Amino acid sequence: MKFKQAIGRPVHFVQDNQSFSKYGVVRALHYQLGEYAQAKLVRVLNGEVLDVAVDLRKNSTTFGQYISVILSGENRKQLFIPRGFAHGFITLSETVDFFYKCDNYYHKEAEGGIRYDDASLGIDWRLAADKIIASDKDLALPNLENAVL
Repeated sequence: MKFKQAIGRPVHFVQDNQSFSKYGVVRALHYQLGEYAQAKLVRVLNGEVLDVAVDLRKNSTTFGQYISVILSGENRKQLFIPRGFAHGFITLSETVDFFYKCDNYYHKEAEGGIRYDDASLGIDWRLAADKIIASDKDLALPNLENAVL
């Protein structure tokens, strides 16, 4: 499948992924480094999430800034996340079926991440801290200033 960004660069998706999460689960903020960087097209099949993308492009005027959008099975919105961005989401409904396409294959040795609660990012995850469920792996991620980019 081919997808063309607004900037005119063609994108060829090579991998589809699907995940299931429960209320309060945060999956964030992940990216792939170097030649393994990935652009993603994300959407929700059932349920609702707050989806977040953080600009990690060091020469960008928006470096370290983020966008967030509610994606749901009901609103059927999709979000395209270019290479050079970290991505994450939090489940706002009881459960969610989350689907995304990637333009590059996942490589474990190229994975990177940033803590979802990094104060320098100031992301409002829309849930109280005691309602957020993060994996041990995500809790071990560095803040942006210590991340390998």
